[in-house]
Amino acid sequence: MQNIIFPKDFVWGAATASYQIEGGVKEDRRGESIWDTFCRIPGKIFNGHNGDVACDHFHRYKDDVKLMKELGLKAYRFSVAWPRVFPQGRGSVNLKGLEFYRRLTNELKENGIEPYVTLYHWDLPQALQDLGGWDRRDIADDFAEYSMMMYNSLGDIVKKWFTFNEPWCTSFLGYAYGVHAPGIVDPAAAVRASHNIMLSHAKAVEAYKGSKHNDGKVGIVLNIAPVYPKTDTDRDRLAAANYDGYCNRWFFDCCFLGRYPEDILKIYQNALKAPVIRNGDMELISSNRASILGVNYYTRTIVSSNLISDSFTGRILKFRECRPGGPVTEMGWEIYPQAFYDFLERVRTTYGNPETYITENGAAFPDKNIIDGMIDDADRIEYLKQHISTAYKAMRDGLDLRGYFVWSLMDNFEWAHGYSKLFGITHVDYGTQKRTFKKSALWYRELIRTNTLT
Repeated sequence: MQNIIFPKDFVWGAATASYQIEGGVKEDRRGESIWDTFCRIPGKIFNGHNGDVACDHFHRYKDDVKLMKELGLKAYRFSVAWPRVFPQGRGSVNLKGLEFYRRLTNELKENGIEPYVTLYHWDLPQALQDLGGWDRRDIADDFAEYSMMMYNSLGDIVKKWFTFNEPWCTSFLGYAYGVHAPGIVDPAAAVRASHNIMLSHAKAVEAYKGSKHNDGKVGIVLNIAPVYPKTDTDRDRLAAANYDGYCNRWFFDCCFLGRYPEDILKIYQNALKAPVIRNGDMELISSNRASILGVNYYTRTIVSSNLISDSFTGRILKFRECRPGGPVTEMGWEIYPQAFYDFLERVRTTYGNPETYITENGAAFPDKNIIDGMIDDADRIEYLKQHISTAYKAMRDGLDLRGYFVWSLMDNFEWAHGYSKLFGITHVDYGTQKRTFKKSALWYRELIRTNTLT
């Protein structure tokens, strides 16, 4: 592979999420989140882990910003904990919570690091969940109120906003499969939640237009699941189309085309009587489309029509996930960069080629190879090389790609996996909270310094 030189203004960053790193769950009047509650349910989280302390970023954010500066990061993508700002989800604002994010954004700017802010990365205030969570249509107004508060409070500094991180995970993992908070298993509720999230996104985009500081851009982060049929039979190709509609088209079509895919909408409404789309819903969504797109990519999916799966989606949409044949990460996710390119091409050709950022890309590995006191994570470096070069190829072929954020800045709380899966380019000793660069961090620092992938 020849050296790849990126554009001078290409944005190199790293990403985290509030509940995964902040800790400080009882600090400064922060309210309870659904993940605080979910972590207390026996058997839901690996070894009973929780995010009460996590990486203690709430207290160590200044040191973490120094870490970012040492890496040479141009940008940092983080999320705001909604219950830290609105302990009850709405109504009374917690000024101390706002002050934390003001201090963090100021610290970033003073160190030459651009903040990219995600408003929702899964930690819904428990008080709103008690009212129905994302299955309650009026939550869109609560989210718009929260969004407006954040725009008006930080919009003088923050010019890149994302409303939601991976709405597929929030709606289907949280409401259909029950493996993420709030742990509900109700297929119809999942579909209703997905529509309510899309309404919330539209209202948050609309709110930005009316905010005091609206000279930036607001978009959404979608996880992409490139899907391929196991065989070239009509049955498997239909299975792949169903899966693609369920994971990808449902959200991409809505956000960038202003409509739901008709085939999946018909199936959901016939089988689940959901979602209920009211007059004006799609007009609101269509007139408030995302101006920037964040893409999270980890792996592809292979499906067949062999129905031995008992998942609700398998029954309704007629597909079954198949095991891949190639190398995998510790998560069991196949390493397949070509799928990354294939979907980015769809972003360019089907979804209007929006201003795009790779907002998450990375891999979990055991990190057991220690050389001279440093974690030598050559497998992670190779993963990143392959995927960054693939992103470059998509950009070379016309994708409006502006930046790349590695997942993650540091090891952290990996949701249902607790602290058992390590995605960070920085090692965290959870006993002492000491941060130590892995070899991948030094490699990434050199990539940023030279703007060249060798």
